[in-house]
Amino acid sequence: MSGSATDGELSRGPGEGTRAVRAGLPEPVKYEPTLPGPVFAAHFHLPGEPTGPYTYGRDENPTWTHLEHAIGELEAPGQDDVETLAFASGMAAISSVLFSQLKAGDTVVLPDDGYQALPLVRAQLEAYGIEVRTAPTGGDAQLNVLDGAKLLWIESPSNPGLDVCDIRRLVEAAHARGALVAVDNTLATPLGQRPLELGADFSVASGTKQLTGHGDVLLGYVTGRAGTPMTAVRRWRKIVGAVPGPMEAWLAHRSIATLQLRVERQNTTAMAVAGALRGRPEVSGLRYPGLPDDPSHKVASQQMRRYGCVISFTLSTRAHAERFLDALRLVDDATSFGGVRSTAERRGRWGGDAVPEGFIRLSVGAEDPEDLVADVLRALEESAR
Repeated sequence: MSGSATDGELSRGPGEGTRAVRAGLPEPVKYEPTLPGPVFAAHFHLPGEPTGPYTYGRDENPTWTHLEHAIGELEAPGQDDVETLAFASGMAAISSVLFSQLKAGDTVVLPDDGYQALPLVRAQLEAYGIEVRTAPTGGDAQLNVLDGAKLLWIESPSNPGLDVCDIRRLVEAAHARGALVAVDNTLATPLGQRPLELGADFSVASGTKQLTGHGDVLLGYVTGRAGTPMTAVRRWRKIVGAVPGPMEAWLAHRSIATLQLRVERQNTTAMAVAGALRGRPEVSGLRYPGLPDDPSHKVASQQMRRYGCVISFTLSTRAHAERFLDALRLVDDATSFGGVRSTAERRGRWGGDAVPEGFIRLSVGAEDPEDLVADVLRALEESAR
């Protein structure tokens, strides 16, 4: 690389693709791999006083460290006061924030249209004597129930309805009332949205989804500013033992290298698919924040750099939705989202989501856009007969 190109790169900082490819890599050592292999260790050599970082496998692991640094570089590039903790799953990460920050008598505000496991979390919080209030994501409705809360939990875009709230506005209101704010960033990924830059105290996500992108890893993480709240999250991880395996952490770090490539392709294709679904007589309730006429588009455009790979819409009946799913050839009927292979499902089959029987959540993969659009439109035609 020429001197002028290097100077230009340094002046603006590395691009997202460069950052994703190189995030969390250790300093190069001659004859060592650029990304060290997973460290499988329950314990480490530890003579004398335990002063080093690696003592026992439930506390720290070098493979986690590389991954955590990589995620931190994506969630909060250039910020040295931020730390990331990896967990065994997205739910482990979510639980770590809620249960480390709240105690009996506290109040938490949750979205009532968020991830389907949140009602289970609510029941457990209430069993511990914590008051739980809920409100929809759209329209910043959580503002109406903030008074006296210790923690505000935001999910934007929401899953599966894809509503968006004004994160900056909610953060300012929550902080003015003395509440901490956590944002579930699973659907957006750090390349679509950076909650800490919007003022949030925690960015929490399931790494199972688009972050790793191949449907072969269960993982979660919490990123936040170093300080008492994150110390409590770390302590909770140690107590509960909700730690990732070294192999999972290594696979996740490997997969992050292609995150920017995957996100670009999937976002572009999602916009094409959403555009093809607009105006279709069989389709109602189409939601994708990237569409100019989507109810969330204005707010999403102010805080998101990309709109995600998930589209939602409703077909007339449960039977219609099931015929559509059966007719798809390039889309797997499966739960989860964010993978390189497109998936779709009738969300109502699980229960727990307040959606119509014919509601479809479609996760756009990395297939050729023209092929995927053609497959979806053909399936619509066939399922309407």
